[in-house]
Amino acid sequence: MATLDTRHLVDPELAPLLDAWPNVELSVEMLPAIRARSLPRPPAPPVDVRFDRMEAPGRDGAPAVPLHVYRANGADGALPCILHLHGGGYVAGKASELTDIHRALAADLACAIVSVDYRLAPETCFPGNVEDCYAALDFVMREADALGLDRTRIGVMGESAGGGLAAGLALLARDRGEHALAFQHLIYPMIDDRTCTEPPHPTAGEFIWNRAKNVFGWTALLGHAPGGADVSPYAAAARATDLAGLPPTFISTGALDLFVDEDLLYARRLIAAGVPTELHVYPGAFHAFNLVPGARTAQQSNRDSREALRRALHG
Repeated sequence: MATLDTRHLVDPELAPLLDAWPNVELSVEMLPAIRARSLPRPPAPPVDVRFDRMEAPGRDGAPAVPLHVYRANGADGALPCILHLHGGGYVAGKASELTDIHRALAADLACAIVSVDYRLAPETCFPGNVEDCYAALDFVMREADALGLDRTRIGVMGESAGGGLAAGLALLARDRGEHALAFQHLIYPMIDDRTCTEPPHPTAGEFIWNRAKNVFGWTALLGHAPGGADVSPYAAAARATDLAGLPPTFISTGALDLFVDEDLLYARRLIAAGVPTELHVYPGAFHAFNLVPGARTAQQSNRDSREALRRALHG
């Protein structure tokens, strides 16, 4: 089933992002330029947040994992913490791109945020990426007292590919049994490689992140073509056959996002498995729509996300 022309379905307040977003297809040759680009951000207000660069020891001889650590000043007692995994299709993105956002969020939520610079594909294929994220989780849990963190209130968050890594990490943490996550917070998560091979929803995936980019990202992560029989659920969380015992979950996505079907199905399966799950689908919204600061749909999405985080962190 072919993707339809869905421009008329786009929320008009979100449309400016479509004109501003670089319309390029992904390739190995393009990756250096894509990784070097910077997206414009609005000026960040001053906040009382401490910032530190740290490293988590790599697992099984892997390199140390760089971390950006933000901690709100002035809070009483140990801080709750968000372990954040950035997006970028598994092939791009870095923690430093989110500095202003994370400083403001840490101040607003009176929490700590640990942002992980995991290794990117295709230079590092699965499982190196999710193992970097697990190394970061292990470090945060083991060093919680020294960092002033409450290890009973540490959860994982990510957008797009970062949401996919967050979901995979939640499964990995559950199955290894070493550390208990308080929540998983998934923003239009990229969790199912089979979306590359199955007919897409006819109104999904025309903008920002399309099927061709999805095939590139999943191929880079897996090191082979997506959609095969033996893909690990720690790479593609939707592959997991048992979702019981996962932490309370927040999922949000756009109705026009390529990932809308896989995200809806994952939420449905979490609910069926007895996992407390909050789900939001925003009409007229495509991938990365919440980056449009003046659009009411983006503002609502960001409010919903922030308030869910507040409840997860502070009860």
